[in-house]
Amino acid sequence: MTNEFEPFEIREPAVQTIPFVYNSPHSGRCYPSAFLDETRLDDLSIRRSEDHYVDELFSAAPSFGAPMLVANFPRAYVDVNREPYELDPRMFSDPLPPYANSNSARVAGGLGTIPRIVAENMEIYAGRMPLASAMERIETCYKPYHACLRKLIARTHARFGLGVLIDCHSMPGNIRVAGSGVKPDFIVGDRYGTSASAELSRAALQFLEELGFAAVRNKPYAGGFITEHYGRPARDLHALQIEVNRSIYIDESTLEKQPDFDVLAGSLAIFMGQMADFVADYFGDQALAAE
Repeated sequence: MTNEFEPFEIREPAVQTIPFVYNSPHSGRCYPSAFLDETRLDDLSIRRSEDHYVDELFSAAPSFGAPMLVANFPRAYVDVNREPYELDPRMFSDPLPPYANSNSARVAGGLGTIPRIVAENMEIYAGRMPLASAMERIETCYKPYHACLRKLIARTHARFGLGVLIDCHSMPGNIRVAGSGVKPDFIVGDRYGTSASAELSRAALQFLEELGFAAVRNKPYAGGFITEHYGRPARDLHALQIEVNRSIYIDESTLEKQPDFDVLAGSLAIFMGQMADFVADYFGDQALAAE
């Protein structure tokens, strides 16, 4: 990993007062110079896989008393919302280790732990890379990121007796719900009820709709590796993935923020406050800060 920047950062409140952890794994926009030298894409095209400025949209999290983990490295460099070794053998000049998962649908689609493409199926690399390059990214970015996320969730669970992970993402503006043609502003993913309680998912949908947004659940995005891996409702660990439609806050051709970007961020601050209040009411004393 490069020493050009820190791989990630934790934006901490002075004191954590709510059982929430916010996570923005795909908003990183610090591109290692060596990586830019390797890619065949221009400086704008390589950014097409970013969840653009999602960390800024949810930046109010610490003001509500919740930590927020934010990746600085880009998703095109290494994707922490995958298993640690979802690798495509076609990308490397060396054979993969036996523990690599090269058969997943995400690898087939070019979006493994080390992505082969960015959005719109644009190939990142002109040729094959050494396997050691992928392993370095996994050791210096992926594993420390998940170690930090696990620590934040474990700390939250120990303090409050429960934990709620909000995994923050964005989606292309052309997404439609199959069979209905609905263009959602938000998708709330709970892995079809396996990563969070149904009450929590319904509350998130209700709050977003009351704020004037079109919100749907699980389709077409039900949640990725992070939601699946950390959501354990039976152990009072809930994980929701929130997808924001990019077309409502950026120009998708230039990646520039729209004029009402701050208005959306303000709406999401209201949403975060409502979610905190809901969890405090629904889970009762369990969700109150320990003295």
